[in-house]
Amino acid sequence: MPAHDAPNILLIMTDQHRWDYLGCGGADFVDTPNIDRLAASGIRFAKAFTNAPVCAPARIGLATGMHPARIGTLDNNSYLPARLPTYYQALRDSGYRVGCVGKLDLAKPDPYNGRHGDRPQVYRWGFTHPEECEGKMHAAQGDPSAPHGPYTHYLKDRGLLQAFWNDYRMRARQGWILGASHYSVLSTEDFEDSYIGRRAAQWIETIPDDFPWHLFVSFVGPHDPFDPPREYAEQFRNRPMPDAVPKNRNGKPQWIRNRQQEFSAEELARIRRQYCALIKLIDDQVGALLDALAARDMLENTYIIFTSDHGEMLGDQGLFQKQAPYEPSIHIPLIVSGPGIERGAVSDALVEMSDLNPTICALAGVAPAPDMDARSFDQILFGEQREHRTEIVSALMNFTCLRTRAHKYVDNRDDMPELYDLQNDPGETRNIAEDCPDQVATMRDRLQRCFE
Repeated sequence: MPAHDAPNILLIMTDQHRWDYLGCGGADFVDTPNIDRLAASGIRFAKAFTNAPVCAPARIGLATGMHPARIGTLDNNSYLPARLPTYYQALRDSGYRVGCVGKLDLAKPDPYNGRHGDRPQVYRWGFTHPEECEGKMHAAQGDPSAPHGPYTHYLKDRGLLQAFWNDYRMRARQGWILGASHYSVLSTEDFEDSYIGRRAAQWIETIPDDFPWHLFVSFVGPHDPFDPPREYAEQFRNRPMPDAVPKNRNGKPQWIRNRQQEFSAEELARIRRQYCALIKLIDDQVGALLDALAARDMLENTYIIFTSDHGEMLGDQGLFQKQAPYEPSIHIPLIVSGPGIERGAVSDALVEMSDLNPTICALAGVAPAPDMDARSFDQILFGEQREHRTEIVSALMNFTCLRTRAHKYVDNRDDMPELYDLQNDPGETRNIAEDCPDQVATMRDRLQRCFE
């Protein structure tokens, strides 16, 4: 059992956040000074990837350390299998207080989170101090007279739920992204990521220090709809934005061609500005969390992890949202800072999101569950090795992809295979599968061996 002076562990997760929309990653069109501060005090992983580019499977993979493709959780209609242990349980059973504030998505089809976000099954998952909040679209489901979690109860108590609900119904009719890029009807104070950041900071400010703790802070942005409060939208109103990777229908499977959309350069710039504004709001909340740690002299004994569950296509290749095998959808940010970790380092190691599970256990001095797919990368954190994986796998119901440093192979269900030379074609615009049948066969075999 960890001693009372064992390290605290703060895991901060955003929702649908591309890896390349961070100032510390070279993006000068978005402002992330607090996240950049984390990167300056630790290691930024430049090649981290989700196991499944959609919310529930990715988060179930994190909780269990099992690849979603192995346990059959490959869409949002998924529950965390009760038979599988979680790392939250491992920390709890080893003497950690385990808290959460924000979105969990471990039982996504069940819409009721409880008045205070503490429905009984959250304790079964391993949390001792839960406040499970609604996701963005989840918050606007159902009847506005019947809140289904702590955030919608908060809005109802302040007389704001009906206006929020009406706004989201309009966005649903117009289109969550292209048809609805206006700012929120809520103030910054009442916006959900502000609520989550405020509640998480209060948790840090008040949690007793007689036991170590793990807090999972899970923001609901920058997930669509891209609806920042007005004061944040205005900060990016005329900000130049990067161009999208052009749409190319040749060599793409039919299901991708069906999703590709038409939009103008002006529409794309407006959408990307809204996305950046949501990131800036979250970054300010990250700053509040760091301030709360500093006020209690906890920074020196706390490991801080920043990541996201998956990315966002954001117009690249004519696509929006996630659920695609391409880099903007599967490539995620990952930063780790804390005691003994080199400051300002950048790792090129290939890492999967579920690898956080045994890594967090290693940082806490807790044994992880046996026989999981995830692998701890704690030795990279402390400079004991540089490499981690030779390939990563990301999958949903209709595709499985294998990514190495140089290539990506996509096995599409009942459709053409895709193969991309990532060094010469980082935008994944030219499918070379027909030209390289031997390479396709080799990578298909490697992919099959991953699940033996």
